[in-house]
Amino acid sequence: MKRHFFLLAMALTAFLFSSCSRDYSPVASRGSRPLTSLEKKLVQSSNDFGFNLFKEVVREDTSQNIFISPLSVSMALGMTVNGANGETERAMKATLGFGEMDLKSMDESYRSLIAYLLQADTKVIFGLANSIWYRNTFHFEPSFFDITQKYFGAEVRSLNFNDPESVGIINNWVDQNTNGKIKKILDGIDPAEVMFLINAIYFKGTWTYQFKKEATQDANFFLPDGSTTTVKMMNQSGNYDYFETDQFQAIDLPYGDRAFGMTIFLPKHGLSLDSLISEMNPQTWVSWMAQFEKKKGGILLPKFTLKYKIKLNNVLKTLGMGIAFSDKADFTRMSKNGGLTISYVKHKTFAKVDEEGTEAAAVTVVAIRYTSVGGDEGFQMIVNRPFLCVIREHNSNALIFMGKITHPEWEE
Repeated sequence: MKRHFFLLAMALTAFLFSSCSRDYSPVASRGSRPLTSLEKKLVQSSNDFGFNLFKEVVREDTSQNIFISPLSVSMALGMTVNGANGETERAMKATLGFGEMDLKSMDESYRSLIAYLLQADTKVIFGLANSIWYRNTFHFEPSFFDITQKYFGAEVRSLNFNDPESVGIINNWVDQNTNGKIKKILDGIDPAEVMFLINAIYFKGTWTYQFKKEATQDANFFLPDGSTTTVKMMNQSGNYDYFETDQFQAIDLPYGDRAFGMTIFLPKHGLSLDSLISEMNPQTWVSWMAQFEKKKGGILLPKFTLKYKIKLNNVLKTLGMGIAFSDKADFTRMSKNGGLTISYVKHKTFAKVDEEGTEAAAVTVVAIRYTSVGGDEGFQMIVNRPFLCVIREHNSNALIFMGKITHPEWEE
């Protein structure tokens, strides 16, 4: 164990003093421009939401690795909130960090930020796509589709959800828009589900200065329980944007033309990562980012790949939008039928970090289901679960037969 650490430290020291002084600190990309006031508000709201989301995911999920895209979740829910009304709209906007901002301003900020991100760095591949898939027998308001197409660039398609091929069609869209890194988001379609709102993000950035493969060595990595595992440790030195406190070290590694970067926080020995995460909020983040300074040094960073998935229902309920999952949900801007609620919000991600750079993908799906009677257009009753049946005489109201049906069968 000590030998691994000693050899790596010696390699880093030698590399630090023998390498040319490369500047790894981020600068304004040639494709960048000042953000508009609406874009700044969206970034602030999305970041506020992201910190809250990440901390709540960490509390709920005890997985060794957690990797989420707050922007992807925000986009999918941002489309969805356009169909919400009343208290449901207010709760969703508050959870997403938009407070009293009107929907039109919120939508315009999403549209503007999407355009900005897609051209921020010509040396980084960044793809963002939105889509809406709805049951072809269910009526939705055309104005809802118009808004999501105009501001989110959403692809809107009707499908026969009873056709088993529908799942494959939707998953194929996910596969294509994540460059094959996330193959599927749906396992099936419940008969009560009438819409899926999906965001997909794909990112591929090469480090501004790549790690040298020959400098990568096996090294021990200390696990939370005190045990160790062997990793492929990359090695690099230069001038970085760097920040250090009594609690942690932090470094920023830029990609491409430096519009994008990976900021890494490393707790000091004896301090837990969870305690650091608990301190993260919009205020501390702004404070930390302001204290990065250009410094000469070196970094040892393990190569890794991971796949992560989580159902966000409980997390989002805890963050304040529980009404959107309940029978009190109001999505009448989506459909005058009423009776719509969020069935689930599912999130999947992929990440690969190596000497060349980083490849990452994320997909978020918001599933909408029909639950009850509503509006003037009648109702649908979908008996797709165990049910009770009663045979009675109307005049006397005498109960002749009662049945609990959990497994209907048919025989000639």
